[in-house]
Amino acid sequence: MMDPDAPSGERDNSRNDSLVNENGQLQPVLPETSGEGFPYAPENFPNPGDNWRWRVGKRVYITGYYRDRYLYAPKRLKYLFKEQHIAKYGFASRLSLVQFIRAAFPDSDIKAFLESFSWKIPSMKPCLENGVPDWHAFDASHEESPEPFSSDPGSVGCKARNRTCVSLVCRSDKLALSLMPCDICCSESNFCRECCCILCSKPVDFMRGGYSFIRCEAAIGEEGSICGHLAHLNCGLRCYMAGTVGGSIGLDAEYYCRRCDSRTELVSHVGKLLETCKSMESLDEIDEILNMGVSLLRGSQKSSAKLLLGSIYSTLSKVKHRNSLEMWREDGNSATPILSNAGSLGMQIDNGSPCLEVSEENISSDGLKEKANLLNESESSSSQMYRQKLETEINWVLQTMRQAQDFEFKIAEEQLHAQKKCLYNLHEQLDHEISELKRQTPSIHSSDLVDLVSKRKDQIKREYEKLSKMKAVAKGFGRTSKEILREHFGLELE
Repeated sequence: MMDPDAPSGERDNSRNDSLVNENGQLQPVLPETSGEGFPYAPENFPNPGDNWRWRVGKRVYITGYYRDRYLYAPKRLKYLFKEQHIAKYGFASRLSLVQFIRAAFPDSDIKAFLESFSWKIPSMKPCLENGVPDWHAFDASHEESPEPFSSDPGSVGCKARNRTCVSLVCRSDKLALSLMPCDICCSESNFCRECCCILCSKPVDFMRGGYSFIRCEAAIGEEGSICGHLAHLNCGLRCYMAGTVGGSIGLDAEYYCRRCDSRTELVSHVGKLLETCKSMESLDEIDEILNMGVSLLRGSQKSSAKLLLGSIYSTLSKVKHRNSLEMWREDGNSATPILSNAGSLGMQIDNGSPCLEVSEENISSDGLKEKANLLNESESSSSQMYRQKLETEINWVLQTMRQAQDFEFKIAEEQLHAQKKCLYNLHEQLDHEISELKRQTPSIHSSDLVDLVSKRKDQIKREYEKLSKMKAVAKGFGRTSKEILREHFGLELE
């Protein structure tokens, strides 16, 4: 492979027509190869003899084109990169290339420039159906290529040296979308966008469906490129960039990406957490995941978030009582336990209660006494099971009720205190305006102040009427009208 940093005078500047067949179609190339000029790089731009260079990596889209594709400017143009404070004169996306051309050559025809070469480079071996490429089919005799541009969104391998990084596997899903260029975090030598948290820079865990992190898939720039940066959910919670956060950021069960300022809703992500829990056996792990879901949804005003939060509280109660048998059943069906050995003990389950079945064969048997003793022991064991089951069910109902009441109380407390503060402020303004009115002599300005005092009193009266309606929640949310809950407490109830 030619040295990409070699002067252009050391290369053959003629068009590489061998990469175009007789029908004008582009010829596929091997991974980790490079070349110069047409058809995969511009020629004679901006001046005659200024031929650009191209290089490809290993990863391939399901469409058969390379994901890792880089374009390098002629060495003569190095001074332009220094003027724009760009570390290396290479481009990993069309967006970064277009931005450079517009800044360096504002009078150039961008459309004609892009049409002078093909940004897409076909691979000689596309991805397999399962997303794993067959690297043995490729020629690995190529020399080492130069280190890609520091902001390459898809540099070959993992800079964090993470063996489980998805960058080491050819992907055919939405992660194979083009990623936006990044000269900030992605310029760090040990940071990999595919597997490192943008908040702590440590690798994420892809086990269990990757429940512990979230990836920003906001569309950024041209050609549908996405942000692609990810973060641990716990890091997001600690940094007030996930969950429900007040103030200027104003999150409502959302994740805020520090890199692109986009927001991602978290309700559906928490729903996936519940699905992940169903395939897990460790109650401790389930408890950890569910508590994370509570942290992400707590305080949200979205109806969907509140409904999902109630389901999580219900499941957490069952986890607390180690009731793994009934954990994922609907509440209405959880009252009937499963007795796997009932049939072998001569018992039948009738409407969820055991009943003794004594056949003629049992009566005439010589071992009737022994059988009866066995049934008595079984009945005693079943009674113990029912007592434990009933205690668990009652405790769950009471705990869920208390949690629901605590949740309602917190909402009512916040809104009522906010209304109280509003009335405090209005009374202070009224006192100030009245004192100003007393100090002024009768004039045109004083009449305006009289009108202002009158309007302030009307405003205070309306706020007291609002408070009077809000006090109806003393009876409980269930006995308060939906209009009051929606208008004054922000609750959208069906």
